[in-house]
Amino acid sequence: MIKYKVVEITTVSEDMIEETLNELTAKGWRFDGLHFAMRESQKRPSMAFVLFTREVTE
Repeated sequence: MIKYKVVEITTVSEDMIEETLNELTAKGWRFDGLHFAMRESQKRPSMAFVLFTREVTE
């Protein structure tokens, strides 16, 4: 069975994305994707969602 985890990053920066990736992969999660939420009036993303998966046995 696959378990999913979504982490919301409200301060989108290289450091925060890197910190999130390093923290969760060290805990056994596998990086699955990264999605940005944009505002029309801004060039930078206002939020990011980092997706992880993990195989679990139940």
